[in-house]
Amino acid sequence: MHDDLKAELEQRRQQGLYRQRLITQSAQGVHPRINGREVLSFCSNDYLGLANHPALKQAMIDAIQTYGVGSGSAHLVNGHSQLHHDCEQRLAEFTGRDRALLFSTGYMANLAITSALVGRNDFILQDKLNHASLIDAARVVDAKFLRFRHLDLDQLQQQLAASNEQKPAARRLVMTDAVFSMDGDKADIQGLAQLCREYGGWLMIDDAHGFGVLGEHGAGLCEEQGLDQQQVPILMATLGKAVGVSGAFVAGSEELIETLVQQARSYIYTTASPPSLAAAVLRSIEIIEDEAWRREKLQQLIAYFRQQMLALECQLLPSDTAIQPIVIGDNQQTLDISRQLLEQGIHVTAIRPPTVAPGSARLRITLSAAHETTDIDRLVKALAGLFRQD
Repeated sequence: MHDDLKAELEQRRQQGLYRQRLITQSAQGVHPRINGREVLSFCSNDYLGLANHPALKQAMIDAIQTYGVGSGSAHLVNGHSQLHHDCEQRLAEFTGRDRALLFSTGYMANLAITSALVGRNDFILQDKLNHASLIDAARVVDAKFLRFRHLDLDQLQQQLAASNEQKPAARRLVMTDAVFSMDGDKADIQGLAQLCREYGGWLMIDDAHGFGVLGEHGAGLCEEQGLDQQQVPILMATLGKAVGVSGAFVAGSEELIETLVQQARSYIYTTASPPSLAAAVLRSIEIIEDEAWRREKLQQLIAYFRQQMLALECQLLPSDTAIQPIVIGDNQQTLDISRQLLEQGIHVTAIRPPTVAPGSARLRITLSAAHETTDIDRLVKALAGLFRQD
């Protein structure tokens, strides 16, 4: 066994696909300490700069004094605290849904949706660039799994029509990222909702990278595009990115949430997350609502970064979100640029297959409201020097 695994690992190294962990020795932020030195980071999904906010830390400390550090059991045994309950109610209110349900991770939330809602006589239809958790959630159930070209509503329409003809009584669950994590572009959820109305599909949105950032109040892409619970009946979002904490939730109708409570294995058979995390989420949602300047500053930084990048000859993908990818193409070249940036004290992750398609390896730059224009200037100057070398 060991010889086989060693050979496979060596092959990954030769292909420029080997992954290594860096050790962070400080709190999240734009100037973390990594591997013993302070760096300027453009890697974190802490889009609003809340992961080390003093109010969130204090909320957790206060909660630990009352509830301790662990929940002790599953939600359906005795692990569902008042803080969990309050947090779910607050998330439902914030997103304009009837109810919300907390999960420990976005992976578990997506698994819960498919396992509870569809079976072998049903269909799951997904955008080809969906996150791995959505893809895996479709693979673990017996439903027929169809994928449509990225943002291609015409192909989705064809698939929905064909599934209607094949099995008129089947459920059709359409699943998509709201903001695509490796490209930074957004789904046309208005168009998706219209197709689901026409063909009887159930629309599910994974708003991991939009929740907290998009919309007038930060409620996500549904708020930005003006869609309600009836148009997007299944909303999932994570709490470890713009919210700055950890976990995820699903929000929707009373019937949807109660079905997940009764039937979702990844909810029923796992220990509830610590109550202190729910306390921090509650405080974070208050800040997201009250401090709109964070979203406004982030949008200003995105525009500034893209303007400064105009002078560089590189393939910067079209994105108006905090995710700003630069496609390099070659795996090893992408890895080399990432390492050279780190040598200059700038941390930018190299994204390679299978996370992205072969031949599209990229630098995934993420911006935060905690950045300043001087940080962006430093990054762009470093990139300019490296691209001229190439």
